[in-house]
Amino acid sequence: MTAQPHPGTPPPGNSALAAGGATFAGVLLLLNGILAIFQGIAAIAEDDVYARVGDYVYRINLTGWGWILLILGIIAAIAGWGILTRAAWARAVGITLASLSLIAQFLFLPYQPLWSIIVMAIDVFVIWSLATYQPEPSRR
Repeated sequence: MTAQPHPGTPPPGNSALAAGGATFAGVLLLLNGILAIFQGIAAIAEDDVYARVGDYVYRINLTGWGWILLILGIIAAIAGWGILTRAAWARAVGITLASLSLIAQFLFLPYQPLWSIIVMAIDVFVIWSLATYQPEPSRR
């Protein structure tokens, strides 16, 4: 007789639900990275794309934000691809990049508030999903 888990206990980190969540997080991180690349290019190429913000505490040159978003986007897209290919390094890099993206989007709020809030919610899901997933060790 096997012991049944207590109701309300989270599923183990290697369950199908956790694996599906990690795969979905990889897709979200890849797409988030690609979209951040486009957002960064738009900010670098033409400062008129985004509205000017008056006195904002975290004010930085919009071209600077563009470069930050472009670099984070490239690394996030690579990490998302790594998660989808089950690379060992990708989970830690994905959590780190989603955390950095969360901070960057918070600071980018005055320029694109709705978009930043959506991306912040996606980043929280990616962090949660990658932190709870524990793949089974490969058997050789």
